[in-house]
Amino acid sequence: MSDKKVITGFSKLSKMGKIRWVVENFFKDPELVRRELMSYWHHDEEQQKLLEGFSENTISNFPMPYCVAPNFLINGRTYVVPMVIEESSVVAAASSAAKFWLDRGGIKTEVPGTKKVGQVHFTWSGKLEKLQSVFPELEATLRKDAAPITANMEKRGGGIDHIQLVDMTAEEKGYYQLRATFETCDSMGANFINSVLEQFSKTLDQFLASHPVFDEDERDLNIIMAILSNFTPECLVRASVECKIEDLGTFPGGMDASTFANKFYKAVRIAHIDPYRATTHNKGIFNGIDAVVLATGNDFRAVEACGHTYAAKDGLYRSLSDCSLEGGVFRFWLEVPLALGTVGGLTSLHPMAKRSLELLGNPSAEELMQVVAAVGLAQNFAALRSLVTTGIQSGHMKMHLTNILIQLGASEKEADAIRKAFLDKTISFTAVREALEKLRSEVEV
Repeated sequence: MSDKKVITGFSKLSKMGKIRWVVENFFKDPELVRRELMSYWHHDEEQQKLLEGFSENTISNFPMPYCVAPNFLINGRTYVVPMVIEESSVVAAASSAAKFWLDRGGIKTEVPGTKKVGQVHFTWSGKLEKLQSVFPELEATLRKDAAPITANMEKRGGGIDHIQLVDMTAEEKGYYQLRATFETCDSMGANFINSVLEQFSKTLDQFLASHPVFDEDERDLNIIMAILSNFTPECLVRASVECKIEDLGTFPGGMDASTFANKFYKAVRIAHIDPYRATTHNKGIFNGIDAVVLATGNDFRAVEACGHTYAAKDGLYRSLSDCSLEGGVFRFWLEVPLALGTVGGLTSLHPMAKRSLELLGNPSAEELMQVVAAVGLAQNFAALRSLVTTGIQSGHMKMHLTNILIQLGASEKEADAIRKAFLDKTISFTAVREALEKLRSEVEV
């Protein structure tokens, strides 16, 4: 079959060769697209080479806004938090919530644990009792054989924490796991954990093949895979805010503090009992979390996967945040697993990730976890505050107005006029477009 849009050896082409093939086969104006792709290259050739090294088949860069949210008071310390996100209302909301709680004691955080998880999945047809009887010996051998890999991590205070044999045969015939927990200090630790697990696989295979307790037909096992788990329920952070209900103040439309607190509480409660609402509720939390995770060069995909799994840990997908109104006190808190690093990976390579960490005072992984959770909590508070008072669209569309004006090609003078015209009007793409067309027709006349 001949198809000009199918290619062999694409990765071996030069960067310009890759661009040429892409633009000539997929775009109506190849030369325009070629220039556009090249316009996003970093002006510094060394920086561009660095960025290209992060991935495969790189032909350009995809710029994202690098923003900061000031006034975050976390455990008595003030932070300016870096956020990488394309939605302006997120940064505005986080900053607004941070300022709100700045005068009410700030955000309190704690990290109850930082353990990560890895698994060796295998099938085996031997007698479980035999493997259990020699497991202490197996564990000692696993640790001994992995020692060359764990030595440096142990010097920093980390390493293998706990190893257990997990019987999964009720779910799948002959299926077992070696499940281990790890401390990885200030690194996220994925490569370290995976290296240890692969060594575990070799040791397990050799142990069963040579140990005299096992019969000939029990010496054979099948290693399915050895890989870390991105579900880290013991790598957990909590963030909370609280104040007397009366100290919440008043809200748009003259809503008093008590009415606000009760509506807010109900909104959180709904996100605990309805997965449809919980999904959007938690997405709002990750609007804040992901933006900081990206800015610091961490893996937002792993963070999201883990957080959503944790939200469903009791069998129903629920809110990651909670609220209480007891003794006249409004309390709002968040509990979320966050496996983050401040050394290794992109955190050490990406120039802006390094600047982000410097902006935060070069935090440890534990401190970064607390900052990220605080931003997630602030973002959630801001979203719920809007929902139970003015509604989400009012503030969101005001922030979105700039994007609409850019899309419609409005000049600076036209944009100023449209902003004034919509100060007390509902903003929509259609309404803005019609107003701009009317403004332009009046000028022409």
